[in-house]
Amino acid sequence: MTSPTDKEIIDFVIHEARLLDQHRFEEWLALYADDAYYWMPLEWGQTDPKLVGSLMYEDKLLLQIRVERLKGNRTFSQKPKSRCHHVLQTPQIDGRDDAKGEYVTWTPMHYIETRYDEQQLYAAWATHTLVLVGGVLKIKLKRVDLVNCEAAFGNIQLFM
Repeated sequence: MTSPTDKEIIDFVIHEARLLDQHRFEEWLALYADDAYYWMPLEWGQTDPKLVGSLMYEDKLLLQIRVERLKGNRTFSQKPKSRCHHVLQTPQIDGRDDAKGEYVTWTPMHYIETRYDEQQLYAAWATHTLVLVGGVLKIKLKRVDLVNCEAAFGNIQLFM
């Protein structure tokens, strides 16, 4: 792949959300680079995931373990399975470095997670740092900033 167009980058971000909504977790995980991270900061404006606690800061191995847990027949906390729905505004391209093959997007969103009769609504901004790996777009970092990140949360079962 040569440098992706803005439309291809935006379509990638939208496709990622669709895979999550459809519980296509293996395909979703394949979108991540081997050295990728999924980060959900605990504090507003947090700049370091290692020196300050985070709601989530997971490398690809931990993401893979969570995917395996979600698929497991003995995961009783997921009987019935949680479902989710992403409502995205159009992703915006915040950074483009064709020479390095690195692209940054920013996407305002609402995320709904439901199980039984409980439904949780989250408002957030997702920042994707995408890289070209072997000519294919991959997620290097997905950062999800919750609008009310300082609130007390129950269990977030799936991925935003």
